[in-house]
Amino acid sequence: MNVTNSTVCVKIGESAFSDFLMSVYILAFIFGLIFNVLTLFPIIHQVRQQNILGIFLLSLSISDMLFICTMPLWINYYRHDHNWKLGAASCSVAGFFYYSNMYISIYLLCCISVDRCLVVCYPLHFKAHRSSHYAWVQCAVVYILTVALHIFVLIYDNLKDAHDDENSLDRCYEKYPMEKPVAMFNLLRVGFGFLLPLLVLAVSYWRVLATVGQSPGLSAQAKRKVRLLSFGVIGIFSFCFAPYHILLLIRSLVFYNASDHTAGGSYCQFEQKTHFYFSCTLAMSSLNSVVDPVLYVLVTNGLKEKLKVCCKKQERIPTEDRALTASNKGKSNSSGFI
Repeated sequence: MNVTNSTVCVKIGESAFSDFLMSVYILAFIFGLIFNVLTLFPIIHQVRQQNILGIFLLSLSISDMLFICTMPLWINYYRHDHNWKLGAASCSVAGFFYYSNMYISIYLLCCISVDRCLVVCYPLHFKAHRSSHYAWVQCAVVYILTVALHIFVLIYDNLKDAHDDENSLDRCYEKYPMEKPVAMFNLLRVGFGFLLPLLVLAVSYWRVLATVGQSPGLSAQAKRKVRLLSFGVIGIFSFCFAPYHILLLIRSLVFYNASDHTAGGSYCQFEQKTHFYFSCTLAMSSLNSVVDPVLYVLVTNGLKEKLKVCCKKQERIPTEDRALTASNKGKSNSSGFI
């Protein structure tokens, strides 16, 4: 379906809104690149020691770095007021890394949360089945399934139709009106790509908090850190991904319930009103590339200390993880706690 002069569903013109989005992506690019590069050395060090958490973090960092490499394309897109001047192929590549990174990050965060839950709640039972091989397999499954799914979507996504003749704009992943298969795929993304992982995170950290609260061998300060970290993980997860998926769900439901999908109809009017907010939530989701290394590296004692060694050539002995391990009468090959 070509978007012609008479069928422009959402009109996008020059505005300060594009400059705002460009600024968000510039900041995400700068800080995401800095944080991921700074934490790469301690993560690799942990992987060489066959640290389970380090393997998850390395997989997360690789995904973030690949996405960060495409950010200049999105910055250029918003600099030209939602006009993609680089051809459909580059748009496909940029979108592929964007959405692949989003769901790779979501599922790897779930893997980390479940791993932490099992280590804290069932240290003795889980120890026999926990190995570096186990972690690599999980990461490989997440990558293969996510990449395969997005390649399939990419093959059947006709980006060349996302053209606004009225404003001479070539958009990238901003095709209006939505098509029925896309609406159905969006509902599946919300269910299996956000709600299910969020439930896994909530249950995992609920079990962690319950176990830590009943642990007499853990200091009050350590317990407070665990609580803040648990709430922080869910909070940041919700901040980066919840707004986008909530609006995606609403847009898809409105599409199915609207009777008029033509320009000027009820559906297009809704899309026009929510376009600004939806673009903002998409920009917010890009911040996960900044949040991941900050949340999962700097607050993890073992990696934090290695980063200090790298930057200051000093070492400190982490104690909180030892107390946590002792309180659960088991040992883990993860040097930090999440």
